[in-house]
Amino acid sequence: MNDGNESTRKRVKELVRLISHHDRKYYVEDDPEISDYEYDMLLKELSALEADNPELILPDSPTQRVSGRPLDEFSQVEHMVSMLSLDNCFSPDELREFDGRVRKWLGGVGVEYVVELKIDGLGIALLYQDGVLVRGATRGDGRVGEDVTSNVRTIRSIPLRLAPSSGLSSTEIRGEVYLPVEGFRRLNKEREDAGLQAFANPRNAAAGSIRQLDPRVAAERPLEATFYALSYNDGPMPDTHTDCLETIAKAGLKTSPAIRVFKTIEGVLDHISSWESRRDDVEYEIDGMVVKVNSIDHQRRLGSTAKNPRWAIAYKFPAKQMTTRLLDIRIQVGRTGALTPVAILEPVDIGGVTVSRATLHNESEIVRKGLMIGDRVLVERAGDVIPQVVKPIVEARTGKELPFEMPKLCPECGSRTSRAEDEAVRRCDNASCPAQVKERLLHFCSRDAMDIEGIGPSLIDQIVDTALVRDVADLYALTPERLMGLEGIAQKSAKGVVDAIEASRAREFERLLFALGIRHVGFTTARDLAAAFKSMNSLMSASVDDLSKVHGVGGIVASSVRRFLENPANVALVQRLEGLGLSMVVSARKTGPFEGKTFLFTGELKSMTRQEANDRIVSLGGVVGASVTKSTDYVVAGDSPGSKLQKAKKKGKRIISEEEFLKMIEGG
Repeated sequence: MNDGNESTRKRVKELVRLISHHDRKYYVEDDPEISDYEYDMLLKELSALEADNPELILPDSPTQRVSGRPLDEFSQVEHMVSMLSLDNCFSPDELREFDGRVRKWLGGVGVEYVVELKIDGLGIALLYQDGVLVRGATRGDGRVGEDVTSNVRTIRSIPLRLAPSSGLSSTEIRGEVYLPVEGFRRLNKEREDAGLQAFANPRNAAAGSIRQLDPRVAAERPLEATFYALSYNDGPMPDTHTDCLETIAKAGLKTSPAIRVFKTIEGVLDHISSWESRRDDVEYEIDGMVVKVNSIDHQRRLGSTAKNPRWAIAYKFPAKQMTTRLLDIRIQVGRTGALTPVAILEPVDIGGVTVSRATLHNESEIVRKGLMIGDRVLVERAGDVIPQVVKPIVEARTGKELPFEMPKLCPECGSRTSRAEDEAVRRCDNASCPAQVKERLLHFCSRDAMDIEGIGPSLIDQIVDTALVRDVADLYALTPERLMGLEGIAQKSAKGVVDAIEASRAREFERLLFALGIRHVGFTTARDLAAAFKSMNSLMSASVDDLSKVHGVGGIVASSVRRFLENPANVALVQRLEGLGLSMVVSARKTGPFEGKTFLFTGELKSMTRQEANDRIVSLGGVVGASVTKSTDYVVAGDSPGSKLQKAKKKGKRIISEEEFLKMIEGG
């Protein structure tokens, strides 16, 4: 091999090592060391080297997280060690009985218990050989599961190679794949906006994501994973379960942040009680606590039944459910014309939250559950987040309940509705339906889209109902004088709205692309499309095949984008927006006096919005960071700063006031 090839090989290995290191710092330890831009540049360099030298692609290269064609079906694989489920208990007395059995079987010796949060996700087993991830499998029947390796590899918090310092080489590690609550909210909103059925709860969403035959779908979703067991190891096993968890963490995988050890079952119960009242404090859904015997030797002596280990048990929290009356079912019309039935409930307190409405997803869901207006119904806060009607209490019916039928005409505009054979959603066929226009405007003005402050549901209702605005392009014709004629709009607020609209003309192309509201295109996909095609003209001329080649874009999304861009009304709208000065190309990275400098904001600014401050920094060649890293140069502290300020002080970062920041940008 010549020196050039050897040099390239070494650089590829170094880039794989560096990117894997930064993946761990960002996704596992929540302590990034470089900015997003610097990370992207490393990944870009690696991708280029691999494209020119495909023989140098390593199996643990981060570019291989999403690869290959969609599978026709999952293959069946046998676990190294049977993946047993946990027995459950629901009261302190039941847990005390478990403790009594353990002590009896161990002959009265001293027992230590480990207590962990029970994440309500999808059980997963990772198999590493020589330190490299070779397989990810679902629980299945406990002995045989489904091979979901392609999807598991898309989860950034799962390392493709274990850290050598852990001492693990060929091993099987058990854990749980889940969706953080905030990620679950965003995913369901995107699905509802696209006319798709929302997931019932985070666990359902995680399972549905991992069991996708196309790994690009899993890659699009904000999946995380936490690990709790070293089930097999070709070397010596640690002495205790807590030692196993420390080894797993050293290997580069996430473990529970709330692990405690107790010598008495009463200490365990006190700890569980404290968590039951703060179960909403963590970023993921928990449905209880897991109690395990700490000693691995004791675990072996206790053994298992055919289904459950005798050395562990799950203490389940009470479900957040109540019964109430289904008063009515009303229809909401979304921006894609989707008709979504909404349950109007007699208000009821569930886990400290008053619930009076709940989505019913679609007409098939109502039929499947057999719901009737007037029913007594069981309602739960699914995932402790979204109210959901579980079922009717049929025994409580009086005969006065009424069946529900989806309307054949749109309740907002009276137009015909229809339901495609391959969809569960009924839609209004009138693209000019006021409800659709309102929802499209709300989406267009939202924070991740054009971020137009001051335009909310109330104002949108007025500007559409008075025919001031018929589509998103009409926003740019609004003046303070026209807005001042509306209810509750004074001169100052009218000027503020118009100023915000004017400021949005400078938003990036990727945000405009997301703001257009193309079905199935979330913010991440819009960003990837913008990066791939660079301009609206290039995107409009792209074929379905061209679109499908973009990372994270499958056939359904590609077809949806193509249909949108072939619609004459949408083409006319894009042309109008371009004529109004909105960006239709990816902006070149700017240079200026802030070149090479990274800024971070914490707290509220008085003189400008956060987005305006971000735009000024970028216009002067700087970079805006999301967290305190080694590359952070300035931390701008506004009113009521958050935890980032303390972190910045600990790391010795330069902290400046808003006034100092204003002087810097004025000088720039």
